[in-house]
Amino acid sequence: MKNLSRTFAIVALFFSLSTFSQELTDFSSLLISKELKENANAIVRLSEKTIEIKNVDKLIVKEKRIVTVFNELGKKHIKAYQHYNNDTRITKLTATIFDVFGKKTKKYTKSDFEDVSAVSSGTLYSDARLVYLEHTPSSYPYTVVFESEYKNNTTAFIPQWFPMEGYNVSVEKSTYTLINPLNIEYRKREQNFEGYLIEQSIINSGLIYQLTNQPAIKYESNTIRFNQFTPNLSIALNLFAYKGIKGAAKDWKELGIWEYNTFYKNTDQISESTKSKILTLTKGINDPKEKIKVIYEFVQNKTRYINVSIGIGGLRPMKASYVDKVGYGDCKGLTNYTRSLLKVVGIDSYFTELFAGKQKENMGYSFPKIEGNHVILNIPNNGKDIWLECTSQASPTGFLGNFTDDRDVLVITPKGGILKRTPSYKATSLQIIKANIDLKVDGSLNASLSRKSYGIQYDNKFHIENYTPKELEKYYKSYVWDYNNNLELNKTSIINNKDDVEFTEKIELSVNEFATVNNTNYLFRVNLLNRTTHIPKRYRKRKRPLKIHRSFIDKDEYTIKLPTGYNISTLPNKKEIKTKFGIYKVTIQKINDRSIIYKREFSLQEGVYPKEDYKPYRKFIKSIAKYDNLRIELIKQ
Repeated sequence: MKNLSRTFAIVALFFSLSTFSQELTDFSSLLISKELKENANAIVRLSEKTIEIKNVDKLIVKEKRIVTVFNELGKKHIKAYQHYNNDTRITKLTATIFDVFGKKTKKYTKSDFEDVSAVSSGTLYSDARLVYLEHTPSSYPYTVVFESEYKNNTTAFIPQWFPMEGYNVSVEKSTYTLINPLNIEYRKREQNFEGYLIEQSIINSGLIYQLTNQPAIKYESNTIRFNQFTPNLSIALNLFAYKGIKGAAKDWKELGIWEYNTFYKNTDQISESTKSKILTLTKGINDPKEKIKVIYEFVQNKTRYINVSIGIGGLRPMKASYVDKVGYGDCKGLTNYTRSLLKVVGIDSYFTELFAGKQKENMGYSFPKIEGNHVILNIPNNGKDIWLECTSQASPTGFLGNFTDDRDVLVITPKGGILKRTPSYKATSLQIIKANIDLKVDGSLNASLSRKSYGIQYDNKFHIENYTPKELEKYYKSYVWDYNNNLELNKTSIINNKDDVEFTEKIELSVNEFATVNNTNYLFRVNLLNRTTHIPKRYRKRKRPLKIHRSFIDKDEYTIKLPTGYNISTLPNKKEIKTKFGIYKVTIQKINDRSIIYKREFSLQEGVYPKEDYKPYRKFIKSIAKYDNLRIELIKQ
């Protein structure tokens, strides 16, 4: 009976999937339920994706999408496009437009789609292309029925399932079907399924998933990424092909061996003249770290980054000899070139694959597959690994910054893949401001200051080293101290100490009409140089966890000279707020009759906190913003 019930359920599910798109013949948006329209810029009426694995090196992907668009913001959810390259052949591409009443108004065939190169301005050459629908609606709402099919000889990247496609878009039905008639062994990873209306069935030749009647989710700030709380499915074959090359990946070790032998082996040849140059540059240097620094700076001065992703070049680096000759390369090529030069002086290093980006994303430790979007270099160093970002012409040696720090990565060695984690700068992301401020009788001021930055705060600023005077002026007046009207820069000096990873800005500035002056008193804001002005949005019913993305520590100390003819009325009491999110301290003390000293410390601790913590977090930041806006009154003598 159990087997009979299971068979009946599978047949019923197949029937449901196959008949839903046939039943949805009336595309009127008037038929959509009120619940699905709420907070929605668009509704996915149907997203039907079928992946058929014909062989280890051949798959077919079919997709049908029916999307109703309510406004301009909803247009991006049509997704009537298809990427392709020399390894991908599009066999079907159509789109049909229906108005609010479900009447057909336009039909597009493959020849009507725009066909463009899908590369960025920093790409030297690539075979990546994109065909997409360019449709200008005459009115809203309207519905698009999009159908596509393509064949691919690469099975290393099985399309994933993301049934929920973003904020403010609801889903009537999304289905994902994997057909695997040869029963090629595969693995699957289900994430964040709990709490969603997802049905699933495993069949002899594959599997089926479907999500139904999912209302739109409103955006909330200061939270985890959308795909960290919404369902998604990944599929990976244990035996696969990439650009005609067959591989295996039942675990990270096996995948690493295949990648090393397929992409990285025998790509490190360097000319004898370059070898001689490197040996001369490192002559007399015994410390391996110093050798690494010399070679890294040599690469930075000699090369520049440019993307290369044609054919197998999407994963295989240019040969080191070619990069040496032309002076450019992508992340793989520049990493390989640096690796090759280090090998000349007897230092082993390894390609490291990862997901790069300011929002930290980890490699899937429990789910081995080819993934990631970037490559850096790992140099083992007695448990204190050195990491090199080889695409940067400015980063200090061994400093990664917020693009690649503090995340799980895959190091590719001849003996297989090794999982490691890049350095974290949580405890060292420090900014220190020391300033002397001279208040004038007319309400203006002159100030001289030093601002030193370390860790991620260094990373956020060191790029301004190459700004022109005009760019620097805009940076300080429009972004750093935009809350100070009438601010003028009188002198700037910037020192980038790469050895200590310390960035110093020395600035002299003036501000007219800073204080409010009348016949009896003088009122000024004491925090001139590091004021918190943004308060997180209020939510009556917060639904998502709170995420603080980056830790930091700010320490400020201003010596303030009072204007002639005025005395201090009263000084505020010491302010101290301690929370699980961070600490805020302010003291203002009298030095003598003519000056006071202001000290401020503000630290924030990154992490993911329960949704219930959002309200006290907002209260914490609001209190800081209020106290940072504190004004002190002076009385005329």
